Amino acid sequence: QVQLVESGGGLVQAGGSLRLSCAASGRTDSTYAMGWFRQAPGKEREFVAAINWSGGSTYYADSVKGRFTISRDNAKNTVSLRMNSLKPEDTAVYCCAAARYSSLTYSSTQYDYWGQGTQVTVSS
Repeated sequence: QVQLVESGGGLVQAGGSLRLSCAASGRTDSTYAMGWFRQAPGKEREFVAAINWSGGSTYYADSVKGRFTISRDNAKNTVSLRMNSLKPEDTAVYCCAAARYSSLTYSSTQYDYWGQGTQVTVSS
């Protein structure tokens, strides 16, 4: 089992930046791909970004490409999402997730563990 806890959400004006963090605990000795997803009110959960175990490969949704950066520190069991040039449409609950059997994926069905999420609100 892996437990994931997100932090770093908040209220920011459009054009601003936030950095989300996800701390993993439990069976962190396995190699997991990590991802960030978000869900806005009344909308389905959508993929944001993913990173493989080594951190050498990343993948982004088109809507955030060039604005968001995913990274990880395996020594600290953390994954981060740096969000720049935020837009009101980025408002959502952001969750991190861990995938045991995938090296890099945007599919939520491939992820085995999920955090509770952190709220990000971008005002116009």
